[in-house]
Amino acid sequence: MNNLVAGAAFGAALTASGVYQPSVILSQLKFENFHMIQTFLTAAASSAAIVTAAQKLGYIRINPRNFSSLGLFAPYDGNIIGGMLLGTGMLLAGACPGTVLAQIGVGVRSGFYAFEGATIAGIVWSAIGKRVIQCEKTSSPKPAAYDALGVRHSTLLLAFEAVCATAVVAAYSLTSLGPEAKIPPVLGGLFIAAAQLLSIVLRRSLMGTSTSYEEVGDWFWGVLKGTFPQRYAATVYCAGMVAGAFVVSRVYPALGQVTSVAVSPLAAGVGGFLMILGSRIAGGCTSGHGISGMSLLSTSSFLTIGTAFAWGGLLGLVLG
Repeated sequence: MNNLVAGAAFGAALTASGVYQPSVILSQLKFENFHMIQTFLTAAASSAAIVTAAQKLGYIRINPRNFSSLGLFAPYDGNIIGGMLLGTGMLLAGACPGTVLAQIGVGVRSGFYAFEGATIAGIVWSAIGKRVIQCEKTSSPKPAAYDALGVRHSTLLLAFEAVCATAVVAAYSLTSLGPEAKIPPVLGGLFIAAAQLLSIVLRRSLMGTSTSYEEVGDWFWGVLKGTFPQRYAATVYCAGMVAGAFVVSRVYPALGQVTSVAVSPLAAGVGGFLMILGSRIAGGCTSGHGISGMSLLSTSSFLTIGTAFAWGGLLGLVLG
């Protein structure tokens, strides 16, 4: 029940913030509107403060995320390649592994196609991907950004908060509240951070969604073989996200008014597949690495999310 409730809070927060909308995601990657990045950075900065406080109080003990290595060119090549695939998928689908669940709850048509592609990716990854693509977790180089830089945790945390605040303020003039966004992005980011707090209180764990697609894949193959996997917590959490988005969009219909954007079924499906494949290679997505991993000041998370947005933005500019 805790997973369901915490997931519902995250789904509701994504819906209220407006960042689940394909138009918001696509306009960010095309540098037309900075609503998404303002919301994202506010959520990450606020979440970092919450996570740090919870760690200091001894309520949770969660280490920074390790690097994902494919053994191709660097100990962190999985984060880079996975980030590139994630960014490509986001641009094609107008969604990410977490927002697609809110899209389903609200009833965004392209979200269903993206979810189909994402589910297929989870099934393929469960059966083939994690065996063929030897993605190993490594703590070398140092997983914590403050250790890698040789500074104190508090110093880097303050710097991170300052950078996020500066970027949010700088993007203010480039951000507009259109029909897809009913509340200011900073308030939306605080709602997402509140969902992180609830996840910590109820689950003693941080937010993340891409693992659920692998769980679905495990269950798909397990049922066919007559066995039943024991992992399902992430799937229950994500089911809660769909329910939370559904409830909020029905109680406050204005939050569920979707701005029309051209995302074809094929693009959405392929994008959904790529963003889950990339997330599993990188070991996390825009919520697991982006909100939670960055809150832990994980070097791999900064690298994965930085690559995803940079690569997705570059493709957005090239493809128009």
